[in-house]
Amino acid sequence: MSDKFLLGVSPLHPCSYLPDQQERLLFSLPEQPLSAEVYQWLTDHNFRRSGEQLYRPYCLQCQACQAVRLDVSTLQLSRSQRRLQQQAHQLNWHWRWQQQPLQQNYFPLYQAYISKRHADGVMYPPEPEHLQQLLSCSWLQVTTLEQYVDDQLVGVLVLDHLPQGLSAVYSFYQPDHKLALGILAVLAGTELCTQQQLPYFYLGYLVSESEKMRYKSQFRPQQRLILDQWQSFC
Repeated sequence: MSDKFLLGVSPLHPCSYLPDQQERLLFSLPEQPLSAEVYQWLTDHNFRRSGEQLYRPYCLQCQACQAVRLDVSTLQLSRSQRRLQQQAHQLNWHWRWQQQPLQQNYFPLYQAYISKRHADGVMYPPEPEHLQQLLSCSWLQVTTLEQYVDDQLVGVLVLDHLPQGLSAVYSFYQPDHKLALGILAVLAGTELCTQQQLPYFYLGYLVSESEKMRYKSQFRPQQRLILDQWQSFC
């Protein structure tokens, strides 16, 4: 693909991840044609999707936002992750891949999660329109990975489908559940990549100083995008 791609730049605004910091974004303009192939190319330049647009941090004094991806063929579960899987299976936890997501089934869970875990964030108060923005994109296949305990829906992971892998858009789940449903969502996502014969599972940004995002560092080996180069961390 050509490297000529027109982008807009946002004004400075409070950082979503680090207190007392300002951020700005590069974002795709509405007139730019987008596709899964374009998105894949831009993924290697630190872009993510929000609704119909693609964006990336563009902070001149900070490079803290590093995209993370897992090569599912080399992923090695830690002892705690294996214990979590055993505990989950004892509780009859399982997942399903939903190719036609149903927003009306997800909103009560989304509402409970945002209200409990992110009441201090930009997604509060939770609105159906916010959830619809996660689930909808006219130029890309968006699906969900649903987590269940017995027949009860306890978690949802929204997935973007790229030529080289699945990209985790957002995960929400029963906030007080005894299982670590966020970790289980990632493990299930890597299983789905293997089933679909896709090499990579993209986890989004890792900001080492952000406590809420630090969990991503526990999946090893992993690759982090630093200065537009994927670098391995074991």
